[in-house]
Amino acid sequence: MSDHRNPQGQPIGAPVPDWNGAPPLPHTPIHGERCDLLPLDLSHAAGLHAAFSADQTGTLWTYMPIGPFADEADYADWVAGAAQQTDPLFYTIIDKAGRQVGVTSYLRITPLHGVVEVGWITFAPAIQRSAIATEAMYLMMKRAFGLGYRRYEWKCDALNAPSRRAAERLGFTYEGTFRQAVVVKGRNRDTAWFSITDSEWPKVRAALEAWLAPANFEADGQQRTALGLHPNA
Repeated sequence: MSDHRNPQGQPIGAPVPDWNGAPPLPHTPIHGERCDLLPLDLSHAAGLHAAFSADQTGTLWTYMPIGPFADEADYADWVAGAAQQTDPLFYTIIDKAGRQVGVTSYLRITPLHGVVEVGWITFAPAIQRSAIATEAMYLMMKRAFGLGYRRYEWKCDALNAPSRRAAERLGFTYEGTFRQAVVVKGRNRDTAWFSITDSEWPKVRAALEAWLAPANFEADGQQRTALGLHPNA
């Protein structure tokens, strides 16, 4: 229950002094130590298709609204369209060797309220459960909160256990499940909602930066201390 009340005695939300909204998110490169995020471009299609094709099981696309793709040309058609969108704002994850290894995006971008979601996250097998994948998510959070966004969302199919674990590992708080939220590929999808707020960001940022620090990794790349910001992670 809120501690704030209006003159009529009704509980109301806490004031947000001088709030004028957040700026639009620029669709510009984001650079990190292990990877760079570049605006998705048709020139990335071949590299991304090759990286995703390393998934021999087909599980990469199970919970995605797109895929699997018949061939490189089919995937390039999707990239050509996605690259032109302004919401979602798609990025290609590129490792420091110059290889396209994943896709991610900002979506449901609402500067008026300072809210944005991260989604369309597709990691090639080469970076799944890796420091590159974690850094890519950290870089996107850092940009959004650095620009003054108040709420950063993660949503996934409620049956997608790896995505739910990833959200909690990265510091998101589970908020609930929207039942029968959408129909995807002819199937019902209940959607699990997670978020990080601006008041939580300093703690999340510190933990992510400590985990990503070179000192946390052995010479062979193995982590010394695991990252698990949520008590259930």
